[in-house]
Amino acid sequence: MKEGDLYRFISQCKLGVLSSIADSGAPQSALVGVATTENLEIVFDTVKTSRKYPNLIAKPDCSFVFGWTGEQTVQYEGTAEELTGERLKHYQEVYFHFWPDGPTRLSWPGIVYFVVRPKWIRYSDFDKNPPLILEFTF
Repeated sequence: MKEGDLYRFISQCKLGVLSSIADSGAPQSALVGVATTENLEIVFDTVKTSRKYPNLIAKPDCSFVFGWTGEQTVQYEGTAEELTGERLKHYQEVYFHFWPDGPTRLSWPGIVYFVVRPKWIRYSDFDKNPPLILEFTF
């Protein structure tokens, strides 16, 4: 398995569990709709009133879990960046490709977009015997 295979696997997952850390140090998780770039960046939207928004602004390190059909999963650790300006427009195009209804949310108060860049990814396939477990560092 190579990075292109990871892209194909993750991009088939429209949902992922995002975990971030609150100011108190408590972990917080949320199921979010995601889009994936060929560079294995994860794009998602949220609102400023969510718990994840202040968490990611204060502590941008976060993690995702993808895939719960069968026993193939991806654990993903990375760094989040709130998008603005031209970068926002570029990543919105990526996101709207995966989520054609995304533009309808542009009118939501406090809607924002994040991109997460990978630092570490583990792919696990426990459907295989022996299991296939591969790690990638970025």
